[in-house]
Amino acid sequence: MHLRRSLIQRDEDVLWHPFSHHSLEPARMAIKRGEGTWLVTEDGRHLLDAVSSWWVNLHGHSNRYIAEAIAEQANKLEHCIFAGFTHEPAIELSELVLEALPPNQKKIFFSDNGSTAVEVALKMAIQADLIRTKGESKRKTIIALEGGYHGDTFGAMSVSGRGAFTAPFFDYLFDVKHLPIPTVENCSQLCHALEAYCKDGSVLAFIYEPLVQGAGGMNMYRAEELNTLLSIAKRYGVICIADEVMTGFGRTEALFASSLLEIQPDIMCLSKGITGGFLPLGATSCTQEIYESFEHPDRQTFFFHGHSYAGNPLACAAGIASIKLLQSSHCTQQRASIMKSHQQAIESFRNAPGIGGVRSQGTIFALDIETAQATNYQNPLRDRLYSFFLERGLLIRPLGNVLYLMPPYCITPNELTLCYDALLDAGRHFSSDNSTY
Repeated sequence: MHLRRSLIQRDEDVLWHPFSHHSLEPARMAIKRGEGTWLVTEDGRHLLDAVSSWWVNLHGHSNRYIAEAIAEQANKLEHCIFAGFTHEPAIELSELVLEALPPNQKKIFFSDNGSTAVEVALKMAIQADLIRTKGESKRKTIIALEGGYHGDTFGAMSVSGRGAFTAPFFDYLFDVKHLPIPTVENCSQLCHALEAYCKDGSVLAFIYEPLVQGAGGMNMYRAEELNTLLSIAKRYGVICIADEVMTGFGRTEALFASSLLEIQPDIMCLSKGITGGFLPLGATSCTQEIYESFEHPDRQTFFFHGHSYAGNPLACAAGIASIKLLQSSHCTQQRASIMKSHQQAIESFRNAPGIGGVRSQGTIFALDIETAQATNYQNPLRDRLYSFFLERGLLIRPLGNVLYLMPPYCITPNELTLCYDALLDAGRHFSSDNSTY
């Protein structure tokens, strides 16, 4: 116990944690090691990581195959500048990613994380349009979806929904036109709105999280309506940007959600699962047309963007190993098993007390705990729910009163049952006193 207290005290002396109010959050937990779907704390507690540690872990903690790939690469080349140089891990990872992406994606630009992948995409779109029009473009408007979340850097915040994540910075963000999530009921209205925006030739880009909005509350919507909006955008030459930072690498019914759509994006943003959860890496893919916009003899048309650790060989080695695992028959079967379990579980949740809005997409399962407060990230029930699950040995990090499972693909049926039972218990436990929230 002394060691655990000492470690936590050292943390309190020097660290500032993300998305945390240190005087209000539950006491932090020191993690000693990870084993598959489990995290083991310094004092020996086991926590089932049902959210893949912020959606990055695909194959389980401390996966030996990925760890060995990193170790082997570390003895060859740990890093080198990526401007003017290249190396095999970056080339091989790009080849593997492009083979899995929609066929119109032809080039990969590496960065550090999801937010930077989005920043790269926005800058690509803006500069490509300026080059094509020789600096005389009238396209200034970016369209995004309400409730979207695209990252925490300023460009990414600007195209995100206006809410808790961006509120302190509203006055510093560039203007974006937001449309509601497309549904069967509102699709016709949204088509008229998008058409009206596009007709005057001012719309530059449309950015969206395909089929599932993550941090916005695990909002799920159909491919049919998104296809309709994308077809309008394409007709007017709008650059379409798919943010697959969360939905990529098998989280939906396909390796990438965009593969489930008829209309393909011009640019795609990737991160999170790209290295299987081992190392930070971002990637932005684009069509040949976007790439060739920058192929101009004038040096002022260079894409002036880069990161010190772009194309890091260790991260790329992890990515290669992760994708090979992802495409194995075993992992494919595991994902199919998780999807089937989610679909079967939905029936037992439909009339469960305190639970509404049950939904799933691929390996993602989500629901709302019914409360007197609005369903949003700031719902005060969040902290009580978080502690409720920790006490039961589960890492389930609520988005307000929205609960979700996004497990590593190695999760077993019994472990999934533990998660479902805990979600049902949460509904029963918190439904009786909703008026106090």
